[in-house]
Amino acid sequence: MIQNERDTRHQRVMEAVGKMMTAARTAPKAKGIDIIEIAVAEGSDIQILSDKTYELGTENGFKFFFRDSENILSAEAVLLIGTRKQDQALNCGHCGFSTCGEKPETVPCAINSVDVGIAIGSACAMAADMRLDTRVMFSVGYAAQALDWLKGCRTVFAIPVSASSKNPFFDRKV
Repeated sequence: MIQNERDTRHQRVMEAVGKMMTAARTAPKAKGIDIIEIAVAEGSDIQILSDKTYELGTENGFKFFFRDSENILSAEAVLLIGTRKQDQALNCGHCGFSTCGEKPETVPCAINSVDVGIAIGSACAMAADMRLDTRVMFSVGYAAQALDWLKGCRTVFAIPVSASSKNPFFDRKV
């Protein structure tokens, strides 16, 4: 049997995205507390995500939301990584307040952001090892957060994934 690479690409990308999800899940987390949520959008859900990103760009005036909403339509999948809000009670002051008790409820625990960043780095390192094209996008993650696709997450980032002959997330239109 002859199998053309183009015919099996989506399946292989989804297998690779599964490994990216594992890398994000197994990334180190503060105090060993896992507050990371991970999901993947594919197919028609990418269009929904694109539409929401565009809508948010219209609301907030950030032009890069329009670019990114178009850009993710070139992705085979969009990995979503977010963190639930949980104060880590370290009183580290990294959030700008001396103690966790002084920090207003609306200010996220800085350690949550560190945890999601490490998970994103682990996922992107796995993608690089498999020679996939990716880009971390705040804008698309913000749209996924607005759609509440990662229940209970306050900080969500998106990583569109592609396995094409040219990285669609690199030389992007302004």
